[in-house]
Amino acid sequence: MKKSTIWLLTIVMAITFGALLYFQIMYLENMVKMREGQFSENVMRSLYATAGYLERQETLHFLEEDVKVIESAVYNNYAGQEESSHLVQNHDGSVSSYRIYTPKANNGTKVSSKVSYPSPTQHLSARYQSLQEVIRSQYLYQQGLLNEVILSILRDAGNRPVMERADSAMIRRYLTLELANNGLNVPFVFAVTDERNNILYQTDGFDPDLEKDVYTQSLFPNSDRKYYLKIEFPTKDSYIFSSVRFLIPTLSLTLILLVIFLYTIIIAFRQKKLTEMKSDFINNMTHELKTPISTISLAGQMLSDDSIRKSPTSLKHLSSVITEESKRLRFQVDKVLQLSVFDNTGSALKLTEVNADSIISNVVNTFKIKVEKYGGTLSCILDAENPYVRVDKMQFTNVIFNLLDNAVKYMKEDAEPELEISTRNLDNCSRLEIRVKDNGIGIKKDDLKHIFDKFYRVPTGNRHDVKGFGLGLAYVKKMVSIFKGTIAVDSEFGTGTTFIITLPTAVAPEDSEIGFESK
Repeated sequence: MKKSTIWLLTIVMAITFGALLYFQIMYLENMVKMREGQFSENVMRSLYATAGYLERQETLHFLEEDVKVIESAVYNNYAGQEESSHLVQNHDGSVSSYRIYTPKANNGTKVSSKVSYPSPTQHLSARYQSLQEVIRSQYLYQQGLLNEVILSILRDAGNRPVMERADSAMIRRYLTLELANNGLNVPFVFAVTDERNNILYQTDGFDPDLEKDVYTQSLFPNSDRKYYLKIEFPTKDSYIFSSVRFLIPTLSLTLILLVIFLYTIIIAFRQKKLTEMKSDFINNMTHELKTPISTISLAGQMLSDDSIRKSPTSLKHLSSVITEESKRLRFQVDKVLQLSVFDNTGSALKLTEVNADSIISNVVNTFKIKVEKYGGTLSCILDAENPYVRVDKMQFTNVIFNLLDNAVKYMKEDAEPELEISTRNLDNCSRLEIRVKDNGIGIKKDDLKHIFDKFYRVPTGNRHDVKGFGLGLAYVKKMVSIFKGTIAVDSEFGTGTTFIITLPTAVAPEDSEIGFESK
């Protein structure tokens, strides 16, 4: 698949997922706002009902106190009236009896009534009207008594302590009932304050400094003193969240799909990059193997020439060419075989306690010839008190050889290579540090994070003499990891590079001596 196609699919899917997430988040936000609005409406409805309940309870309190006064007043009123009976003939000829009370003054004399008693000769409507006037006069008298009671409530209620007017137990009980009737079964705390926001009393857990999510209702609005009932819900957020939590799984699934999609895209780009590097590797490997094979083939053809066979000098030269190209071919094949290390994580390795200084010294002695060929120098400083490490001897040798080979391979064109390899102990001889330093072309910062990737080769500009498969440093890092060590690189472009390997030290074998001095 082309990279442009992958990018197009990525952009389309990213826009689709972004729009889907946006609409889901907007829907969730609107649902939360709607739930909060419903919650507030139900709370205010419950507070209003509670305030009305407190007013009714206060009215009932005063009525219960004054009921005897009212009954006594009504009783005395009727006791001070003179009862008289009258017979009235109805329109159908029957006779009805009516009792009429005539009020007396305080001195016992009768008070004249303005109501005229019906007589049998009066019209039926006139008789009914007279009776209604009698009943109305009695109702107005009793209504006056009730008005006096209401005035006493308005006059005396404000002087009652607020704890008597709004009992906390009564408020809690009725609030719980009203909230349950409105579908809110949530814990709450409340307080009663005056008009100056001074708390008169509060329940445990009420936070007076909390400004958000506090609901306020005025108590006894007709009273001279203003009181307010304030209520808080400590678990409001969790209650709102629980009412919309059914949307969370859909949002989570969308996020999971988005993560999977991004991971798939990343894998696709990595696979494409790996495919490109493998293609470069195959092309490079073909070229590297083809050159020595062609040289050996050409030397073999020349050996078939009689004139060449008769010349000992020519035979010696062709023999040396075949030998050198065979070594080169075997070296390249060994490089390719290192690929198996990445699939086999150490099952074929033989870990033993070896003297790292001794192995490094042998590699240096062999590699000096190659460095001196370019007019360079190779220094070896072995200062480790305990150079023993637990590694595979052959693979450890290849690790050191690869680092030195890279140092020569990426040397500057106008400068002689100067290589230095050194060892020392760290942390009371618990670790061994190996440094390989060169004065080569260095590595750019953008390339430093990729140099240990398999098949990755640092770009060398217009230089075409640097050959390789991009496996050397990947192989080194793999081996160091298997040896339970670490590798780091410090490089400055145009100045040089230093590779730092740290390995845990091991106990030396009984037949070996600690320490090794370089020749």
